[in-house]
Amino acid sequence: MMESNHPLITEARGSFSRLLGPYGSYILEFLMLAAALIFANMGMLSAVIFYGVYTLANGAGAYVLFSNKH
Repeated sequence: MMESNHPLITEARGSFSRLLGPYGSYILEFLMLAAALIFANMGMLSAVIFYGVYTLANGAGAYVLFSNKH
């Protein structure tokens, strides 16, 4: 999805690039996954639920972006 040329994705990619470099969005995604795994290992079920909701929201966003191709 990050490789698409959708205007919304292009704008978001530019924002992350200014803040975190060219791979900023990938770094942020990795850190969120690592944090969810660490908190899950500590027995915090809420972190797993939060990451599950986050993943569902990403899936819904991908569906919206790809179903409305210009």
